[in-house]
Amino acid sequence: MSESTHPLTYQRDLRGLTRVDLADLIRAAARRRGLRSGVDKQRIRKWEVLGVMPDAANQTYIAEALDLPIELVEPDTWPHWLPLSDGGVVPFGSSSSVTALREALKTAMDPQRRAVLALSGSALTALAGSWAGGAQPATLVTHLSDGTLVGDDTVTMLEDSVRRLNALATDQRQHFAALMDAHLTTVTNLIGHGRYDRTTGLRLHLLASTLAQTVAWHRFDHGRHTAAGQLWIAALHSAHATNDTDLGAAMLGDLAYQAAWRRDHATAASLLQHALVRTEHPAARSLLHLRLARTLAAQGEKRAALRALTAAEHHLGVSSGIPRPTWCAWMSEADLAVDSGQALLDLGDASRALHLITQGQALLPTSREKTKGVFLAYQAASHLRLREPELAAQAAGQALQLARHIDAPRCERLVQDLLPSFTPYEATPGVPELQEAAARRPTE
Repeated sequence: MSESTHPLTYQRDLRGLTRVDLADLIRAAARRRGLRSGVDKQRIRKWEVLGVMPDAANQTYIAEALDLPIELVEPDTWPHWLPLSDGGVVPFGSSSSVTALREALKTAMDPQRRAVLALSGSALTALAGSWAGGAQPATLVTHLSDGTLVGDDTVTMLEDSVRRLNALATDQRQHFAALMDAHLTTVTNLIGHGRYDRTTGLRLHLLASTLAQTVAWHRFDHGRHTAAGQLWIAALHSAHATNDTDLGAAMLGDLAYQAAWRRDHATAASLLQHALVRTEHPAARSLLHLRLARTLAAQGEKRAALRALTAAEHHLGVSSGIPRPTWCAWMSEADLAVDSGQALLDLGDASRALHLITQGQALLPTSREKTKGVFLAYQAASHLRLREPELAAQAAGQALQLARHIDAPRCERLVQDLLPSFTPYEATPGVPELQEAAARRPTE
């Protein structure tokens, strides 16, 4: 492992520390415990360059010196417990796709790591700005002379398997989460340790981006936000390596959706604005403008939100003659109507909002069950705003039932968030039944 890629070197450089500085901090950490440490700059060089492993005590001192949570320290996994990111975000670089994928997998698989490594909104915005400015992508060609050759049949098998898994119905796809994780791990290892030409590298990075995005949505739906964010960042790095700007914009759009879900609308708006700089396909631009309208409306920016809605409608009606990117192939008049309605609801126009949401519900294909559950929750919110609690309870009950049937915790969360608004209507038909159903565990 070279100096430039060692996690300790990365963390040290991130803080502007020389090896002498870090040695001083390590000795100070030992002194605070009434102990002495003989660490000097030569010892640190052995750790970074020669692959020597520090003992458990020194690894604890390193974490303290770098102001990292002690909970991260896992001596047997040195140096991989050290984060390879700033603010949870891996910057772009010649080998950043593998770094980002490995960081995402570590976070996704380790509950303790998820708890202590949160994503920074400012770091995400900086990454998006770097992408919009045409940052250096990772290389697609491996130069590992001792790596195992990645054969065409291997990549084709992985592509076919991922395609079939993604084609499953929502209620069936949930059974294969572990398999998707395993596929992503396999592709990451092939990129990092295999030997391949540019064409194979392109296919591997497209696979990595698609897999990481799918796995991210699964983590997000189950409330594992840090892991989901890291996976979308990894997907962005892999997409950037392929120079597929629409695919890269998709990942920024997903990160923005997550930020909006967590009420960080300033970060969401910034990510979407950066994403739109390089988005080309009209359907992709429509979806991103629609998400931008939603987050602007949530901030009460009426004029800007209405402009974004107009742009979304315009781009959805444009025919480019080029097939839509897979990640936005589902974008339809139904989505435009419902999300426009939700934006109008946030802007205070409940009557028009309900009309659009109801219209969108009627247009939605029956195959999109999870989306239907989300739309039903939006419909319930509109009825509540119009003081129609019985209709609201009916829509919320349907959303809750569907969410539990297809294992969609995010959709159920939308219903749970509405429950306090039903409190003044506890005598209204349907409301007690909704409250009772929401209080029951899904297995009851």
